[in-house]
Amino acid sequence: MQPFTDPIMVASYAESTPRKVPGFADLHRMAMLLLAERAPETADILVVGAGGGLELRAFAEAQPHCRFVGVDPSAEMLDLARRTLGPLQSRVELLQGYVDAAPTRPFDGATCLLTLHFLANDERLRTLREIHRRLKPGAALVVAHHSIPEDGDFARWFARSVAFSGGSSADIARASASAVTIAERLPVLSSDEDEAILREAGFSGVALFYAGLSFRGWVAIA
Repeated sequence: MQPFTDPIMVASYAESTPRKVPGFADLHRMAMLLLAERAPETADILVVGAGGGLELRAFAEAQPHCRFVGVDPSAEMLDLARRTLGPLQSRVELLQGYVDAAPTRPFDGATCLLTLHFLANDERLRTLREIHRRLKPGAALVVAHHSIPEDGDFARWFARSVAFSGGSSADIARASASAVTIAERLPVLSSDEDEAILREAGFSGVALFYAGLSFRGWVAIA
């Protein structure tokens, strides 16, 4: 939790995160599109790892009749989400905590973006099972996070992601050195393992919809 309570990190989150994730805004658009395929116009959507509020703002702007519940363990990030949402917060309930803090009513869809790569396998599986338990049958879950690509060389792909976030002035050698250290600390799964753990949590129809350097995204059906 430490990086997400640091005042400097929180203050820069809204500006720095879109630079780190290829197609960040389009990732949100795709996520909402995939949710809307199976959700009613007045859907009730669960967002796990909602701190910062960037995806909540994008979702609420795209779907003016939907309501959202956002859960995040960091009080500082939830404060940022409130500022990010502004008047849109009238359709968003923000709750501090992990997935257990979310209401157990059946939701019409859920997302967990840029979050699961921080969780060890047992906690990742538990989180996915708890999300599944809170979804209506046939509802969609959209996830996206760091994942080891098919060639197995996560350090190289993660270094490319670090360099991407630095823009045209990025120091590739320095990015590679930094990436090796960080990559060793993240409990990242291979793409096959990512899909398998979604199925183990009870989801079906697992399909890749997004790939950007070291990031991958899937949609799965409850």
